[in-house]
Amino acid sequence: MPTLPTLPTPPTPGSRTARAMLAAGALATALALTACDPEGSGTAAGPATPTATAATATATATATATAGTSATAAAPGRSPATAAGRTLAHAARAGGLAALTGDGALSDVPIDPGEMRDGMHLVADTYRTGAGGRPVLLLGVDAVPEDPGKRREHLWRGLIDYALQNGSTGDPTTARPYPPGPLGGSVECLSLPEAPTTDVICGWTDASTAAVALFPRTTPAEAARLFTAMRADLEH
Repeated sequence: MPTLPTLPTPPTPGSRTARAMLAAGALATALALTACDPEGSGTAAGPATPTATAATATATATATATAGTSATAAAPGRSPATAAGRTLAHAARAGGLAALTGDGALSDVPIDPGEMRDGMHLVADTYRTGAGGRPVLLLGVDAVPEDPGKRREHLWRGLIDYALQNGSTGDPTTARPYPPGPLGGSVECLSLPEAPTTDVICGWTDASTAAVALFPRTTPAEAARLFTAMRADLEH
C-alpha cells in the first residue's frame, strides 16, 4: 500500500493571533520610528516644546501689532466677521470740527491705548473747538479683542490722567449714559469736576470699537451731542 503524504498541521487560532499581534507590533514600531525621524536619517528627534512654540507666537503677535496696524486677525472667541465689525478711520472733519494739522496735530499718542493686535486700527486726533480754545482730544480703537467696555475703562483712566496734567481740575464724577445715536452701542460721559461748565470726558463702545474724547469747558449734555456727531464721521 502506497504511503500517504503527510499533510501540514493547520495553524491553530492561537498561532494566527500571535502572528497578527507580532505584525501589528512591528508596524507600530516602524511608524513610531518614522515619526521620530521623518527624514530617515536614523537619528530620533526629541519632542517639540509646546511652551516655547506658544511663547514665540505670542511674542511675534505683540511685536507686529502697533498703533494703526492694518491686518486681519480674529480675536479669540469671535468669528472673523464679528471680530472685524466696524472700523475707525481718521476724519478731516468730525461732527463739524476740523482736525488740527501742522503744529496743532498730535506728534505722538498721548495715552496708552491698550494692547494692539493685528487687524486693529488706532485713531488719535485733535479737533478745533474755537479761536484760542483748547482742542478736543479723541482716541479710539477697533477690532477690540476683549470686552469693549473694559477697553473704554482703560482709555478713560488714561484720559483722566492726561486731563489732570493738562488743565483739568477736581475729581471725576460718575459716568452717566446718553443717547448713542444711530450707531447704537453705549455712550457715557463724566465731568472734571462736577460743575455747570466743566471739562467733560465721553466714551462710546459697541460690539467691536471703543473710543474716548476730552471736551474742554462745556456741559456733559453738549459734549455727548458733539461726541455722537463726531462718531458718525469716524466709525464705518
